[in-house]
Amino acid sequence: MRRIEALAAISEDAQGVTRTFGTPAFLQGSALVKSWMDAAGLSTRLDSIGNVRGRLVSRAAGAKTFVIASHIDTVVNAGKYDGPLGVLMGLDLLEQLVQSPVELPFHVELIAFSDEEGVRYHTTYLGSKVVAGSFDFNLLTKPDAQGISLTQAIDTMGGNAQLLPADALAADQWLGYFETHIEQGPVLWERNIPVALVTAIAGQQRVELTWQGMAGHAGTVPMHMRQDALAGAAEFVLAAEQFGVANTQELVATVGKLDVRHAASNVIPGEVVCSLDLRSADAARLATAYDELHHHAQGIADRRNLKLHWNLIQYTAPVSCAPEMNTLLAQAITESGYAVVPLVSGAGHDAVPISAVSPATMLFIRCFKGISHNPLENVELADVAAAVQVAERFLQLLFSHYSSSSH
Repeated sequence: MRRIEALAAISEDAQGVTRTFGTPAFLQGSALVKSWMDAAGLSTRLDSIGNVRGRLVSRAAGAKTFVIASHIDTVVNAGKYDGPLGVLMGLDLLEQLVQSPVELPFHVELIAFSDEEGVRYHTTYLGSKVVAGSFDFNLLTKPDAQGISLTQAIDTMGGNAQLLPADALAADQWLGYFETHIEQGPVLWERNIPVALVTAIAGQQRVELTWQGMAGHAGTVPMHMRQDALAGAAEFVLAAEQFGVANTQELVATVGKLDVRHAASNVIPGEVVCSLDLRSADAARLATAYDELHHHAQGIADRRNLKLHWNLIQYTAPVSCAPEMNTLLAQAITESGYAVVPLVSGAGHDAVPISAVSPATMLFIRCFKGISHNPLENVELADVAAAVQVAERFLQLLFSHYSSSSH
């Protein structure tokens, strides 16, 4: 927890915690995490996308790699725990391994991913996609708000975009992946249970909707003759909410951005851009919901004599956690004296791209009222201690499962 506080003190602004990919504050935070990994006796390095990687090497012939990871970048005005808690818990686990006499049946690598939140380049999982071997090289020319390309940012960080492929862990080298993370939801808080077993991570579709009408004078255009783009967008905002409420067991739907172009109090809005964030753990339902809301939006536009541009920005498929890993993690939770609470994660995590190349599992930790992406984000010491206990038992079960005596 002292390390959490030390890392949180490094920020781009004095008020909250802000460490976005590649900034001086981010690099300072990375250096601190690397120094802790070095002090723990790990074989450490910074890779070309800025991931901090610390490794414990097994002497077993043909050993594969088990990765423990989370991220150390943040959203703007973030809390202290989203990402860093998982990294620093992993460091705690590896420190214990260094001091114990156990013979490792596989390599263990701790990774502090450089970019999960995607704030600077409006992408997600830059760090984990490099490690998974699924990085999109078309992103290298993408500029940030200041016009700095991703390639330039990588250069500034001391990396080399040409070497990114070498930073991937080959698919045949993965043994498994484990990530601990605050829940970012209120279920554990309400039930007063410290940890939960993540069974799946919801898929998501992000859409940008542009509503085009006709700007006009607020005092002279009769109500029945208006093409009010904001009124159309407002109708859709409420329709999306109602759709989410009606299908609450299957999905969530959110409009989080609304941009009224050339806004003025005496002007009928002529163009409005809004977002749609649609999430479900059921891929088929996600697809049908997407079509239904698109159809609904078009109906609103037609009825109001507006033009609608519907642009899919991002699609991420739902991910199921690996059954074998989850069985062992559930056993670790039970043997640590806690109830097994299965949860679907509505938020995305680095486990999503990693799951394409490795069996992946996640442990959620109770957080204050489920608040996240907010300076009020908080965890209790007892819950962190419970999570460390569960994670340590999980590693012991993995060792016994994969040691030569079990084969």
